[in-house]
Order: sequence, then C-alpha cells, then structure tokens
Amino acid sequence: MTIDLTDTTTGAIDQALTEARRRLGGMTLGMVLTLIIVTDEAAQYDAIRAANQAAREHPCRILTVISRKPKADSRLDAEIRVGEASPGETIVLRMYGMLGQHADSVVAPLLVPDVPVVTWWPDFGPEVPAKHPLGALAQRRVTDAATAEEPRAVLAALAAAYQPGDTDFGWTRSTPWRSLLAATFDQPHPAISAGEIAAEEDNPTADLIAAWLELRLNVPVSRTVSGGPGITAALFATAEGEIRITRTDGRTATLSWPGRVDRMVALHRRDTEELLAEELRRLDPDEVYAETLQRVLASPPTSATLADESPEADAADAVDGADGASVTVADGE
Repeated sequence: MTIDLTDTTTGAIDQALTEARRRLGGMTLGMVLTLIIVTDEAAQYDAIRAANQAAREHPCRILTVISRKPKADSRLDAEIRVGEASPGETIVLRMYGMLGQHADSVVAPLLVPDVPVVTWWPDFGPEVPAKHPLGALAQRRVTDAATAEEPRAVLAALAAAYQPGDTDFGWTRSTPWRSLLAATFDQPHPAISAGEIAAEEDNPTADLIAAWLELRLNVPVSRTVSGGPGITAALFATAEGEIRITRTDGRTATLSWPGRVDRMVALHRRDTEELLAEELRRLDPDEVYAETLQRVLASPPTSATLADESPEADAADAVDGADGASVTVADGE
C-alpha cells in the first residue's frame, strides 16, 4: 500500500500510518529499529531498495530524508509504503526550503518508540557524523568513504571526528578479508617481517586492513596499487618464503603457503544490502574500528614494497579473534 501526502505534517503522517496498518488487518509493529537514510533524489531508489532487503532480516521503519529546492517555500511531502517490499514501513520525506535544514524536528516524532536508531548516508556523509542533526538522533551512524573523491582524506576526517557509534562501509567490507587473515595466522606459521596489501588506488578498505594488520602483527604493512577489482592480494614476508592470499576476479581467493598445496577460498565482493544488514546486526560501538581509524590517522598507508627485515615476535595471538571474525564468511571487498 502506498499513500502520498502533499504539503503535510508529521501528525498527518502518523495518522496515515495508523490507518494503513488498520486497513492491512491491524499488523503489529514488531520493528527492532528505525533506519534514517539521508540521501538525494538520484540515489534514493537504490538506497531504499538496499534498506528494504536488509529489513527482511531486521524489520524496521525506514525514514528516507531528501532535501530539495533550498530556496523554495518550506513544505513537507511524504510517500508512505506499508506491506510492500519489506516487513516494516518505508516513509520518504521530501523537505523543501528551510525545512530541510531542520530535518531532525520532522524526523524525531516519526521514530519508533523505545528501539535503536541508525542513520545512514549512502553517498556523501558529514565531516562529523555525530554532530549532524540526524546523526545526533542515532546510536549508530554509517558512512561510506568509498563514495568520496578522496577516500583517504575522508578516513582521516572520520578518525579525527570519531565518536562511539560511528562506522563506515569501508570497514564493513573488510570483514571477510579479516576473517580469512585471522584464520590463516591462527595456525603455526613462520615469524612475519613485513606485509603488503594490494588494491585499487582509491580503496579505503585496503587502507583500513593495512592499518589493522600493523596493529595486530606489529610489523610494517605497505599499501600498493593494483588493477583491481577491489583488493587483489595480501602478501607476507617470512624467513621460509612468502605467504600470499591473491584474488584477481573479485570472487575466489587463493592461499599460497611455502611448502603447502594452494587452497581456494570463496571471497565474493558484497552488495550494499549485505553490508547494511551486517551493520544493523551490531549496534554497540566498534572499538576495533576506532582503533584502526586512529592508526590510519597516525600513519597514512605508504606505497612501499615488501621490506626484507628481521622477523618480529610471533603474531598468532594478535590476529586471532579479529573482531569476532570467522573464516566461514564467504563475501568480501
């Protein structure tokens, strides 16, 4: 069911929601969170579709905020969708004029009571997500540095402005890679002297993985450029030879270990709905992400090649249990 309201108010939107639920048989709310999407007209279709897919796992009320014509007279238009693509409710709020600068006052009365709030910027997020009016309403704030022209600069800005509850899809994309790396070094292995992450030039996930590995392995990890897609290799220098995880097709990785038979591992690049669903599973602050961001800020990734240095201390315990990751995860950046 779709209901269009022109030049409306939050009170009228709430009444329309109640009427829609009544007409659909008195469906119960049963929603576990409110998802606020801050986007524009061009990107709203893909963002709402991804949110509706994620809502199948996490029933929620989706509030999509679109600011239009800042010089026009203030007006609020709403499009309400209930019982269609997801088990929750989708409300598209188009705010004209100065009203767009006070979106929080419109959104606040429409939040589902007594459940967490997540704010997601599919494209260009604010410099300080926690201080954005719609970010301040949320326990979890999701950005995507990969959509920026200079992702590394965005990561540095996010690190400087970090507040508990912030996260970025660049970090979410790293989960399968970190899972595989954790499983690889959770078994006896030669001491590692240096590492290298190869990926497309403007790939924030590779920068984050390099910083995370430096923290966990306590060795230098360089960041080199490859043709992609996404991350194509993770290389580690040891006295016995090079441990390599390579992926050239964006689907399957090959684990090469000196003196052992090569192993194939599923490592697909994931869609936006899968990334969003993962973020909605965890609403508490991500301390590992915060620590990794600060490492990126303190020492930006270099483009050096693998160094032939003396081995450091054994790193198995450091990589083990990387943020609850498991090698069974099959998708990745």
